[in-house]
Amino acid sequence: MVVDDHPMWRDAVARDLAAAGFDVVATAGDGEQAVRRALAAAPDVLVLDLNLPAKPGVQVCKELVGADQSLRVLVLSASGEHADVLEAVKSGATGYLLKSASAEELTDAVRRTAVGDPVFTPGLAGLVLGEYRRLASEPVTATGADEPRAPQLTDRETEVLRLVAKGLSYKQIAERLVISHRTVQNHVQNTLGKLQLHNRVELVRYAIERGLDGA
Repeated sequence: MVVDDHPMWRDAVARDLAAAGFDVVATAGDGEQAVRRALAAAPDVLVLDLNLPAKPGVQVCKELVGADQSLRVLVLSASGEHADVLEAVKSGATGYLLKSASAEELTDAVRRTAVGDPVFTPGLAGLVLGEYRRLASEPVTATGADEPRAPQLTDRETEVLRLVAKGLSYKQIAERLVISHRTVQNHVQNTLGKLQLHNRVELVRYAIERGLDGA
């Protein structure tokens, strides 16, 4: 599904994706329309602009990812401002691509987003990982002494978690561990469930807090 308030741009992106073999199930031109249509169409990937009328893109992302944890959101924005990138990721976006990307880069990003890989315009991935580390250094509000989080992760889940914390994509993790991409996804989903976390941002913060991103 493609969401952008500029009709010509929205239609062009939808055409490019359709030409690449994707099934574009819906489009929307403002935030409120995006939420309604996405809930009805249940897309696998949402290509989302941030600057939308009626409701901002980050709010759209929060609401839709909150309603469907399996939804992948690829932000496609004209803004490369650090604050916009970080806010989008914190809202649940899997990736962030600038509108200056080529059609080939866009279609590749959508394919990777669909399988859960984080996709960023070059230069932005390091920014996001740096923010993870900054957040991990901040004090964490206790949820209650009588409610300790004591998950039982398998050795393989811990290994995958460590590589996620280092910023590796699912494909890179699969190649390093000589397992399938789908197996990596399953390990990540199982780990999210055990830790009662909701997305990659929370997962990476959890891992860094415990020193799993070290060498």
